[in-house]
Amino acid sequence: MPYDISNLLVIAISSSVLFDTRKEHEIYSTQGLEKYVDYQIDNEENPLHKGTAFHLIEAMLRLNTLQSGKRIVEAVILSQNEPEAGLRIMNSVEHHQLDITRAAFTGGEPVPRYLRPYNVPLFLSRNEDDVREAISLGFAAGLLYNPPENFESEMNQLRIAFDGDAVIFSDESEKIYQEQGMDKFFEHEKQNATKPLPEGPFAPFLRLIAKIQQDQKTSTELDSIPPIRTALVTARNSPAHKRVIYTLRAWGIKIDQMFFLGGISKDQVLKEFRPHIFFDDQEVHAKPASYHVPSARVPAARKRKTKDDPDQLKLLDIEEIEHAS
Repeated sequence: MPYDISNLLVIAISSSVLFDTRKEHEIYSTQGLEKYVDYQIDNEENPLHKGTAFHLIEAMLRLNTLQSGKRIVEAVILSQNEPEAGLRIMNSVEHHQLDITRAAFTGGEPVPRYLRPYNVPLFLSRNEDDVREAISLGFAAGLLYNPPENFESEMNQLRIAFDGDAVIFSDESEKIYQEQGMDKFFEHEKQNATKPLPEGPFAPFLRLIAKIQQDQKTSTELDSIPPIRTALVTARNSPAHKRVIYTLRAWGIKIDQMFFLGGISKDQVLKEFRPHIFFDDQEVHAKPASYHVPSARVPAARKRKTKDDPDQLKLLDIEEIEHAS
């Protein structure tokens, strides 16, 4: 029977972000594929523990309870796992009572090519090649860290935190900071304060979240708590904050909380905000945050082959860059 997902917010996740599969990955890395599959089969009835994205998916699926009979979110597992090993994944889904019924196990092949058929605006994985490729294809994607210890999630509210430049916005201004320094960056942002920033990889996803927030029928509060709360956590500060506010205003998007930190550490702010996920493009910000809250790094897209560079397929490395977002 055909199932229409065109009007749903579809989140694609790898099995290794939904569940904590570090032990299983170690078996695969040290003993090989055959031993790994055998281990998964032998432990099919032993449910996996919660992974970094578990609480996020749980909170997103809870949005489906806001209005009786109307589904808002669909979660799909897209995994490079062997199909035989995938049975343990689906058994774990059932054990944890997650409303996930759709999955694809590609037997080691990259999964980004399947994002478009599933109509996916967000892909979460621990495979960096897959994440970079997904971004290069135009999807929002995050490379997740290990789950934080003793993280307590909000039960009745989905909370998401974003960095600004190279995440919600493009890296246009950020490049000025990198190449010309802080003074030129501030000068550029002051001169262009009322000019909206170009969209970054997570702008379409933020628009979908904002649409759900603005939908009067789906904004019914649970226990008087708004069902979704968003935050912008950026290293920008005055006067570069104005362009951010004008940009979001031009997009017609409201973000509930904004933190213009100007170099202050993000991890302590995030510890208090307690998002189900935080997206940042820099290791220097995302990794410290990952010790407190579920976090994902948004790497640069994989460069596509061109006529001028037919034999090279390079990966951009942003981990050593310190910039203003």
